[in-house]
Amino acid sequence: QVQLVESGGGLVQPGGSLRLSCELSGDMFILYAMGWYRQDPGEQRQPVASISNLRGETTFYADSVKGRFTISRDNAKNTVSLQMNSLTPEDTAVYYCHAIRVGERTDYWGQGTQVTVSS
Repeated sequence: QVQLVESGGGLVQPGGSLRLSCELSGDMFILYAMGWYRQDPGEQRQPVASISNLRGETTFYADSVKGRFTISRDNAKNTVSLQMNSLTPEDTAVYYCHAIRVGERTDYWGQGTQVTVSS
């Protein structure tokens, strides 16, 4: 059974940085494309960033985070990370890790981690 465990959320002041991490267990990490989504209360979950499987040579970023967020993967640690810099209050949301095995339909979600940007 694939499980995703997130860490790294919290409270940060505007302009600050946070790093989110997500560890996948239960299957071969390199086979999964990984991503981060975020969700505000009452709104739909929105994609933030994603990275391709294997060596992670392809990345995607939402326009709102380009130049500020960086997604990366460490295949030795079965972990995907999201480095978030220059945070603004608009980045406040619950962030979810997402995994999908390439060629399959089933995907997986982490439990979510709260990120709050406030002075």
